[in-house]
Amino acid sequence: MSRRAALRRAAVREWGPLAAAVRTALAERGARALALTLTATALTALVQLVQNQSWGYGPVRALGAVRAEDPFWSALLRTPLSLFVPALDLPVWGALAQILLVFGVAEICLGRWRTLAVAYAATLAGTLYARIGVALGPEAFLGLPASDARVVDTGPSAAVVALAVYVCHQRRARFTGALVVVAMVVEVLVKDNLAGREHLAAIAVVLAVCGVREWLGRRAPATRTGRRAPAIRTGRRPPAPGAGRRRSAQGLGAGGGGTRSGAPPMRSWNFRRGPAQRTSWW
Repeated sequence: MSRRAALRRAAVREWGPLAAAVRTALAERGARALALTLTATALTALVQLVQNQSWGYGPVRALGAVRAEDPFWSALLRTPLSLFVPALDLPVWGALAQILLVFGVAEICLGRWRTLAVAYAATLAGTLYARIGVALGPEAFLGLPASDARVVDTGPSAAVVALAVYVCHQRRARFTGALVVVAMVVEVLVKDNLAGREHLAAIAVVLAVCGVREWLGRRAPATRTGRRAPAIRTGRRPPAPGAGRRRSAQGLGAGGGGTRSGAPPMRSWNFRRGPAQRTSWW
């Protein structure tokens, strides 16, 4: 087998089920299959446009910017909108392309509400980690310096990374999922900042969820196997109460073929068609 053929087979095994699911959904439902994705992309573009205006920067920061120094409940209320607030120091087209691709695949493979749940959980995990890391301090393991308390969270990037890992786990694209995790680790090693660490926190939460799903999936068949087998229905009606006593009183056997006198059974005269068919002894 040539190297090109081997690579093609590996690519089909890795991305074949994922590509088939996306292709089928788009062929059957068209743009309706990407309703959440298109909305998220348009909302992110709109927020980027507004926050670059002199009159829009303040409202966007007040409604969608989350920092570790903010009051907890205030930051919690801002977290949903922070999913769609891109970073100012990065090109917006990169964020839009990530949302369109990853959110689109996730919406098709996971469904609309599960995609939103995973994205929000990943963003919330990054926000909570920032608070815990700042509280621990730079000397502690996984701690953060106090200056990170004033840094705005990652925006949609943590949700994008978490959704990519979750979809890869669900569709068994393990090599691609491992590449995403390794890339985030290398990012932290090369440039250690709050955004990279929040990405790792989001990945950790998603991997924990995937581990629980795997454990529950393996436990369910064992539980079903341990149940008692259902009784086999033969289609026979249960005997009427007292039927056994009546049969015993008549001297009938278990098979119902005997009589009290021991004589052979007698057939009715009405069913006799000729002398040759007479079976009665009387």
